[in-house]
Amino acid sequence: MTPVDDAVWRNRFITLQLTRIGGTAIVMLGLFIWYGDLVAEGGSIVLGLPMALVGLAISFWGPMHLSRKWRRQDGR
Repeated sequence: MTPVDDAVWRNRFITLQLTRIGGTAIVMLGLFIWYGDLVAEGGSIVLGLPMALVGLAISFWGPMHLSRKWRRQDGR
């Protein structure tokens, strides 16, 4: 098991935060499509709801998946 240097930890932290921010942005876009007039007059639940749910899943489970992957790579 080799120790991981500070640059790798910094990059992993940034990746985790960008995953959360990206998932939240997808949720917001999905809600805007769902309730706004971006795609259809009065909103479109057919496009907005699945997009919001996918963004929510990415925002919550994406960082956990990445941390498990990195833990396996580090040999823990």
